[in-house]
Amino acid sequence: MAEKSTLARPYAQAIFSLAKEANDYAGWGNALNALAEVANAAPIKAILGHPKVSNDQLADVVMGAVGDAANDKLGNVVRLLAENGRLNVVTEIVALYSKYRADAERRVDATVTSAYEVTSAQQDAIKAALKARLGRDVALTCHVDKSLIGGAVIRAGDLVIDGSVTSKLNKLNLALGH
Repeated sequence: MAEKSTLARPYAQAIFSLAKEANDYAGWGNALNALAEVANAAPIKAILGHPKVSNDQLADVVMGAVGDAANDKLGNVVRLLAENGRLNVVTEIVALYSKYRADAERRVDATVTSAYEVTSAQQDAIKAALKARLGRDVALTCHVDKSLIGGAVIRAGDLVIDGSVTSKLNKLNLALGH
């Protein structure tokens, strides 16, 4: 069986093309997020692939649950996904779409995980440094993880900067063990 991201890629690319044509990245992003929330709900997961539920019925149930984000184009996408048995890869479609959108908007989502709360001044400094290094606008999300002991781990796309004390102690332990 192919990986879910491989199965999701053509759908994400097609949806991104629709969003680009309509110049509505945010609208499609919101609709896809709503769809992912519905598709990952336990009642929907329970009926995915059920032999007594037709593709049309499944699509109707999903679109009904999507609510305000539902429109004709999203309905077509949902029907296509249901017809091809791909509603189980909606999460991956959303992730790929978000990546394509960020690339188109010259933006990168970055996450800072630190041992202590990151101040707004530190966040601004991190954003500026990442923008200089990556040449993109940076949307920063911060999390606290006390297990890092000190320092921080920054993730921006494929870039990972691990300046945590835990990581340094692990490297020291490995070096002393050899």
